[in-house]
Amino acid sequence: MAAIKIKGHKDGPYEISGEMSGVELIDANGKVLPVKGTIHLCRCGGSRSKPFCDGTHAKAHFKSE
Repeated sequence: MAAIKIKGHKDGPYEISGEMSGVELIDANGKVLPVKGTIHLCRCGGSRSKPFCDGTHAKAHFKSE
């Protein structure tokens, strides 16, 4: 498996990129979510599409530091 890169965007989501074949993303209820291409995971807690980012961090003025 090729390397996966995880990048935390300032005041925004985590960006996960790289070779995603074989990667499982499991939500808090145990449901396996589809992972294709680059994904962005919520850090602010306000996303309506958790665990994925929907841009709410900008409206909520989320600060990562």
